[in-house]
Amino acid sequence: MKRFSTATRVLSVAALTIMGAGLAGCGGGGGAGGSTAESATTAKGPIKIWYSNNEFEVKWGKAMVESWNAAHPDEKIDAQEIPAGKSSEEVIGAAITAGNAPCLVFNTAPVAVPQFQKQGGLVALDSFPDGAQYIKERTGDLADQYKSTDGKMYQLPWKSNPVVLYYNKDIFTQAGLDAENPKLGTQAEFVETARALVKSGATANAVWPSPASDFFQSWFDFYPFYAANSQGAPLLKDGKATFDSEEGKQVAAMFETLYQENLASKEVFQGDAFGEGKSAMSLAGPWAIAAYKDKINWGAVPVPGSEAQSDGSTFSDAKNVAMYSACENQGTAWEVMKFATSKEQDGKLLADTGQMPMRQDLPATYADYFATNPLYTQFAEQAGRTVEVPNVPNSVEIWQTFRTAYAKSVIFGNESVDAAFTGAAEKVNQLAAQK
Repeated sequence: MKRFSTATRVLSVAALTIMGAGLAGCGGGGGAGGSTAESATTAKGPIKIWYSNNEFEVKWGKAMVESWNAAHPDEKIDAQEIPAGKSSEEVIGAAITAGNAPCLVFNTAPVAVPQFQKQGGLVALDSFPDGAQYIKERTGDLADQYKSTDGKMYQLPWKSNPVVLYYNKDIFTQAGLDAENPKLGTQAEFVETARALVKSGATANAVWPSPASDFFQSWFDFYPFYAANSQGAPLLKDGKATFDSEEGKQVAAMFETLYQENLASKEVFQGDAFGEGKSAMSLAGPWAIAAYKDKINWGAVPVPGSEAQSDGSTFSDAKNVAMYSACENQGTAWEVMKFATSKEQDGKLLADTGQMPMRQDLPATYADYFATNPLYTQFAEQAGRTVEVPNVPNSVEIWQTFRTAYAKSVIFGNESVDAAFTGAAEKVNQLAAQK
């Protein structure tokens, strides 16, 4: 799996804007997700689903479908990878517009859910008698982050890739640093370690997060550190920006220092800087274990916060399952949703992909797997302390507003952090208030 493999497939601001304009007359994401037939939620029969084109998820998906179909000859699943396009979300959005979206998509980005809901393209899972209970029992309190502003659930929390701080042990050793017990426990130690790495000549870049302006890039630099520094605060809470705060500005100042002292590059690297040994540290999820195997002698630690405030929170980098309102046999689709996210299937997903199913008490539930695969244990423990992108209207535009302000001030130094964050917070609050 490549760096940002899930994030880079998210719908662009321009595409969302165009899609939204074209669907202005389509109405909201009401009740049962736009379906007027009450019987739709109980109808049984064949369904279509899409899953990610990632090779590991394809393997899991094919086996899951085969298992279901063998036991349900009258309710078979017709499955395929998400069709090719600029992004999977753009393809999904076009299918909603055309009225031919599949029943289920096992690759729905939380950031796109508000737009899909606005299109009337999603089914509220609360429409099913056991919908809310099933999600709560499987996922616990973390499920609350995925509720829409109308209080309903239009996505089933499925799998996460908790972001941690990877480091290259060989580069640390070359720099004369302790590679087994690195000083990365706080943000202050992180900066001091970055300085030591570059000063030693072992690397030209202590860390190399992408300086690109794409809205999702902040999920892999600012947001994990902000989550760790603010005891899990999302970018918005109760419809108001939270980042224009002491905790947010502290993280911004940390990255500002990294860029000002040339400890992090301002150039876009075409590839994976950490994977190619061009940087000593990187933010990534458990997918990186397989990607870096036999390439990098790595270690990983939780993303550090300030000395007094860190609670170990980080960004979830999740993908979820959603049901689409074009689905006629929603009764079967709901049963497939539960089957595909059962304890057994979640265990198979974990084994096939290394991604963390979003269910309660993950380390104990799959104790045998983690005993055999100890490298994944810290991610299972981290999975219970994750922060999602806020489920609010204009989600992508909000993230783009923040990213533009962050890049202008923190990365390129063309505006003060105070002015940039205050201005961005005002715009974000306005966007979040729109329906």
